[in-house]
Amino acid sequence: MSEGDRVNRKTWTIARYGLPLLLLSLLITNTLHAVEPATAFDHTHGGWTQFLREVLPESSASSVQEVDYARAQALEPALNDYLHTLASISETTFMAFDVVDQRAFLINLYNAAMIKKVLTRYPEIRSVWDFGRIFNHPFKHRFISLFGKKVSLDDVEHGWLRGRSAFFDPRVHFAVNCASVGCPPLRRSAYVGATLEAALDEQAARFLSDRTKNGFVRQTMQLRLSPLFEWYEEDFSLEGQAGPHAYLARFAKPLGLSAVEAEALGKGELEITWSTYDWSLNAASIETKPK
Repeated sequence: MSEGDRVNRKTWTIARYGLPLLLLSLLITNTLHAVEPATAFDHTHGGWTQFLREVLPESSASSVQEVDYARAQALEPALNDYLHTLASISETTFMAFDVVDQRAFLINLYNAAMIKKVLTRYPEIRSVWDFGRIFNHPFKHRFISLFGKKVSLDDVEHGWLRGRSAFFDPRVHFAVNCASVGCPPLRRSAYVGATLEAALDEQAARFLSDRTKNGFVRQTMQLRLSPLFEWYEEDFSLEGQAGPHAYLARFAKPLGLSAVEAEALGKGELEITWSTYDWSLNAASIETKPK
């Protein structure tokens, strides 16, 4: 069909069926274009993985996954590009993602934004609380671009990941990183929807295996846990039982529990004590930085 034939046919269609049909056609076309980014978006978050592998050591004797913030500073343009990519996604497009991809998107956004926040003060920073607890509060300051507006780290974590039932999973506490020694560690790869379940379980096991924060003290028959489980007790509570006892019974091995002790934990019969949360910046030492 020639271009002239197409124009004539379009004119004939409008004359016969009127303007409503043309408007419907335009609406369908625009709708199809609007959902295209949902399939075009890189759900592997490849740029973020590349950045993480540059700023996190492959192995460390420390129980904390330390961040080489000096290296991150040098690579800040790449971090900005990644955050810009996430910011370019509309809420409509985001809501068309699979739920696991939505969770992965939000977790990665939180972790990338947290590093970005630290870099605004690095190297003159020893803790995220150096930003302030009232003005410029690190978790309440709205500096993240999301769905056309500015949001805070708390908005991402508590408003979306914890605040919406479709996204909620207690293991998110093992995935988001608050740039502190006491926090669950960063992963050296992005969270991806297709492997999110396994990644969250791995993160939980990794955090619970850290004996500076969690573990069973057999001499006193007490389970020592990070204050994280106290602060978010309601997130780890199962129906009919308050507190993290029953939930954590599934992680008996990383906690160092025998089968008998795991059963006692599930019944709420183990006493829990709390370790001290270390808010020091999770920065790599000068010795570990590449020359």
